[in-house]
Amino acid sequence: MRRNRASTDDHSDHPRRSARPRAAGTRFPRPATAIWAAGLLAAVSLSVATSQSGDAATPAAASTPIAPPVPKLDWKTCDEDFQCATAQVPLDYRDPYGKTINIAVERHQATDTTHRIGSLFVNGGGPSEQLANFTAGYKQLPSAWRAQYDIVGFDPRGFGSSTALRCFPTAEVEDEFLSGAPIGFPDGAKETSAWIRTWAGFDGRCAKLNGSLLEHLSTADVARDMDLLRQAVGDRTLNYMGLSYGTVLGATYANQFPATVGRMALDGDVDPVAWTNGNGGLPSFLRLGNDQASAAVLKGFLDLCGKASTAACAFSAGTPAATRAKYDTLLRRLRRHPVTMGTPPDTQSCGYACGVLSIPLGSVSTWQTGADLLQQMWVKSHGGATASASAVPKPKAPPTRSAESTTTSPAPYTGHEQYLATVCSDSPNPRDPRAYSAAARLAYASGYTDGCRTPPTSPGWRLVTLSHCSTGSSTQFGASSEPT
Repeated sequence: MRRNRASTDDHSDHPRRSARPRAAGTRFPRPATAIWAAGLLAAVSLSVATSQSGDAATPAAASTPIAPPVPKLDWKTCDEDFQCATAQVPLDYRDPYGKTINIAVERHQATDTTHRIGSLFVNGGGPSEQLANFTAGYKQLPSAWRAQYDIVGFDPRGFGSSTALRCFPTAEVEDEFLSGAPIGFPDGAKETSAWIRTWAGFDGRCAKLNGSLLEHLSTADVARDMDLLRQAVGDRTLNYMGLSYGTVLGATYANQFPATVGRMALDGDVDPVAWTNGNGGLPSFLRLGNDQASAAVLKGFLDLCGKASTAACAFSAGTPAATRAKYDTLLRRLRRHPVTMGTPPDTQSCGYACGVLSIPLGSVSTWQTGADLLQQMWVKSHGGATASASAVPKPKAPPTRSAESTTTSPAPYTGHEQYLATVCSDSPNPRDPRAYSAAARLAYASGYTDGCRTPPTSPGWRLVTLSHCSTGSSTQFGASSEPT
């Protein structure tokens, strides 16, 4: 069975209990993410294969010829020299004059008004909120783009400062709820049972609290929102730049609205067919080849570390082969005897999953820090103590988005459910638990491993979890980091 090979960039922020796909999913361009990147890869969806609003790859047949109203944007100064507004768009595009939801929009006007071309919409990946890192990302765009385009970003429906999917009052409450599940992914029958039980409860809670919104969170819906925003800013065509998952959004828009496509740049492409097509029975991220991509990056990390001195890479064993073997040994030790990281009262038990997830595959700038953490685990797993047995570091709070230049709003809620709902509205996954064991065997047979689990969840949701394993002396595992 042939699978597409996907690039690996860091997908998720760091775990508090499980790796949370938070603002780090925004890669516009993305700042260095926390050390525990590439953690829990789960997908939760509706009972139908796609959202009721339509499939992400092909537009649904319109049930009414009535076009939705174009939102009016009341721009206000925010974040110093940026402008913010809120657009009202239909919850269900089959009922364009029915219930509406809010889309938070932010822009920076072209700096060269004489040669202004129009607007350039940007999406840095995810799916995730976009505006938390918008101002920082703006500064990294080419100066020519900033001169000739109004740079426009928005939080997609379900995320951030837009009408957000929310299953818990705070992220801390969500983390406490998920504390019943093992960190990262389950290892063994006991952990698998706890995993299934906890996430089934998560599913049921989200379905109960967000039923109507959950039915309308597909990428196709986001593309429809973007077309209304295009009209709202007065552009005849859409100019767009998308990175990683943002390429899925761009491709979806181009298929839905081919007559209004302007200039479009898609970088770090995610295969939209593999993203949306469940033929073959593989889970989403195996269809994208993320196990293979992550395994290749892991090998590259260990090989580079092995070529370096311990001053440059603390986990180095002197050669690439020896460093890979050292990593295998560390994982075996952690599986038998987890170690305690951190200093009281902020301590954390680190077992096999912790060792797997502690390498920031998608964030090369933090590889050295990841190697330091692995070395601390190595010393402690051998019965020693380290001078600074750090816990896996908690992520920094994302930048806040201010409503006015003189005020600051609290950071928006960003829970697991936001990412999961969009991914699974787009991406069909097997419902039979046996399919994931078969997928793991497939990955193992091709030289990679990607152990998978899925629980029998509540009727309205489907949960799929991709785990990470090692195999052989070269240690390869599926710590998938794409799409983001």
